[in-house]
Amino acid sequence: KVLTPYKVVLELCQYIYTNFNYIKGITHVHSTLDDIWGLKGGVCQDFTNIMLQITRMLGIPARYVSGYICPNNEFTRGEGATHAWIEAYLPNYGWLGIDPTNNAIANENHVALAVGRNYNDCSPVKGVYKGNVKDVLTVNVTVSTSKNSILNPVTLSNTLEIPEEINSYRQNLEIIQQHQQQQQQ
Repeated sequence: KVLTPYKVVLELCQYIYTNFNYIKGITHVHSTLDDIWGLKGGVCQDFTNIMLQITRMLGIPARYVSGYICPNNEFTRGEGATHAWIEAYLPNYGWLGIDPTNNAIANENHVALAVGRNYNDCSPVKGVYKGNVKDVLTVNVTVSTSKNSILNPVTLSNTLEIPEEINSYRQNLEIIQQHQQQQQQ
């Protein structure tokens, strides 16, 4: 049977959702595709990386998206933390968001913050800090639906300690790892 690119990405999304378990803490930002495939589990970044690579291997252009997912009755995985999914480029349509963590087409509940080739292009904490040698960075994000919604908004709060005497590259790596550990808890 011949599948359209649209059907291919939907079937791949279904396969990952069905065959991979959502388990926090078993992977980290440096987990390889082989690690994730062997574990058959992980979190949204892992499911996104698997889908991203297979989609590209099948000749369908794809990119990594990071952001948040609004709390609702439809999506239970990835809610209340940063989230990741892919966008696949489909002929005669354009970029379509696909969320393998929830087996869904990305919709208004998916709030994209960054798009790139992979996680490194759009990590949630990235940049250059100028200030005191030792400081604290606190980030608060409130994600909610419209004012008429019966759902309560979710507020995310992360406090990251910035260690002394670390160069900015190493500091960025440590902040990313610390954020991933917080996300997986």
